[in-house]
Amino acid sequence: MKMTFEKFVIGASIAIGVSALATVPAQAGTLTGATIGGTAASDYLVYDSNATNTFVIPNSQANVQKVLDGSSGNPTGNVELRASSEQVGFDFSKNTTLIGQIGGKSITLSSLTATDWFSTGSGLSTSYGAQNFANTWFNQFYNAAGLTANESAIKLALSLPSLTPSSFIRQQAFSAFFGIGGFQRSSDPNISYVNQNDTTGDIQIGLAGHYNLKDYYAPLLGTFGNFLKDGFQASEVVKVTYNDKTDFLYSFSATASGLTNSAGLGADGKSHSGNYEVTIKGMPPTAVPEPSVILGLLGVAGVFATQRKLKKASI
Repeated sequence: MKMTFEKFVIGASIAIGVSALATVPAQAGTLTGATIGGTAASDYLVYDSNATNTFVIPNSQANVQKVLDGSSGNPTGNVELRASSEQVGFDFSKNTTLIGQIGGKSITLSSLTATDWFSTGSGLSTSYGAQNFANTWFNQFYNAAGLTANESAIKLALSLPSLTPSSFIRQQAFSAFFGIGGFQRSSDPNISYVNQNDTTGDIQIGLAGHYNLKDYYAPLLGTFGNFLKDGFQASEVVKVTYNDKTDFLYSFSATASGLTNSAGLGADGKSHSGNYEVTIKGMPPTAVPEPSVILGLLGVAGVFATQRKLKKASI
């Protein structure tokens, strides 16, 4: 009877240990091994943060990794890819990438090039109405900016007939946006965090931007700038490659970050005030046992070893 009870206890211990091994979740996933690359690998800025401000710090791999520790509830610093996008003579054929590991898989986040925006599959077209990403994105941007609701007023401001079709107004807005380098300006994402949900595998990417984008674009867009919606929101675009799939990610809805770029080089008092979160489906990370579970299994192994010795001694 005693041996039967001992076998029962050992068997139960093994069952509990194996069950715990199978069900203990992995720790929260964040980007590790962050490195900068691409055809313009030196064209980036690293912003650290305190309770209220973001500010530029020296470029280094250690600093890149350091600032990517935020979340949607607590955005912190960020890494701006292709930081020279607003400068005269910008080479729109090159990109800057942020590469790392998350959940045991490689992920690449990149700035966009002219090819990303304007490729039609058979060449590049910068015309309104072309079948490319630029047109898909710009029509959504136009709607988010509130220009659709103001088309009657825009016609009056441009001295256009009242029967002018909406497509013509959009074409004019597209040309104005292209003329101020709007697509380049939307190609330099500020990555503030890359996190993974352990259960679903979903990967959340934080993009730092303007909480009120009208402040940025109204002075640049001439007549169209006068009709932008107060407080309209739009993130920059990030190109993400993960698990052999590439996506262009962006958002038209931000939460207040509690930060502004208000100190040091390039401070404007408005940048980084909004956090735009975009998501892709990821592979759930493999479960990792807790140290206590491993110790428990070692304890069970010890019981086996002790019982075998006792059995040999009794023979």
